[in-house]
Amino acid sequence: MKMAEPETLNSRLARKPIIVAPGIYDAFTALLAQQAGFSTLYVSGAAIAYTRLGRPDIGLVSMSEVAQTLALIRERVTAHLIVDADTGYGNALNVRRTVQEFERAGANAIQIEDQDFPKRCGHLDDKTVIPASEMCGKIRAALDARRKRETLIIARTDALAAEGFEPAIERADMYRAAGADILFVEAPKTRDDLRRVADTFSGKVPLMANMVEGGKTPLVPAAELDAMGFALVIFPGGIVRALGRLASDYYASLAAHGTSEPFSNRMLDFNSLNDLIGTPEMLALGKRYDA
Repeated sequence: MKMAEPETLNSRLARKPIIVAPGIYDAFTALLAQQAGFSTLYVSGAAIAYTRLGRPDIGLVSMSEVAQTLALIRERVTAHLIVDADTGYGNALNVRRTVQEFERAGANAIQIEDQDFPKRCGHLDDKTVIPASEMCGKIRAALDARRKRETLIIARTDALAAEGFEPAIERADMYRAAGADILFVEAPKTRDDLRRVADTFSGKVPLMANMVEGGKTPLVPAAELDAMGFALVIFPGGIVRALGRLASDYYASLAAHGTSEPFSNRMLDFNSLNDLIGTPEMLALGKRYDA
């Protein structure tokens, strides 16, 4: 009997309910998210900067660092992977190479944005954007570079903060006309702004929303975004903020007590962690190759 083909991300976007994609930054967080039941994950450039470099999201992470991280994640999980490609790391030719490398490493969707250099997190102030025509060229380059139609291109605009709401909508419409598969208007400040984005584009192209704890956009539940008309919502850096709080508490406890025992009820023990990451299965697999 022929096995059913797995559902593509594009097919999943076309049906309800909204896709909730948690942010991840390595194979471990990807595994945890998949085990929690998520079938789509967001490989966050910000989260990689926070954890790999211990630095802010201001364009310091390179294309090759993200590609290496992505390949390790893809080897460990089967979930759809949406990958943050920042500006494409340069001009349209850089975008072509980025798309080729990320697709080869396992991306199902690749997000590029219209920020100028130096770029920064979409919820920081003082962003600038490139001309819309230049971004349209980047979108066309991304579409030309992909090897599979199933690899989706997400066009993000940061023009709302840099130029205002109406120019951001105009840019998003240009990016849709250039062929973007998904639109992402970054950092609306109110629920009404989110609704205006959805009212403009819902039914024309899938829309993505970004929930950042403490960011510019209010935290809106997935069901409410679904009702507005969004097809996808990401929580890119939430895992780092959660682990940052937990790790700070752990280290403070260890420093105060000289032992991890007072913190043990908030931790996985040795065996639990090994069960989670599949150590027994790996050891059993190794025995198949014993002499």
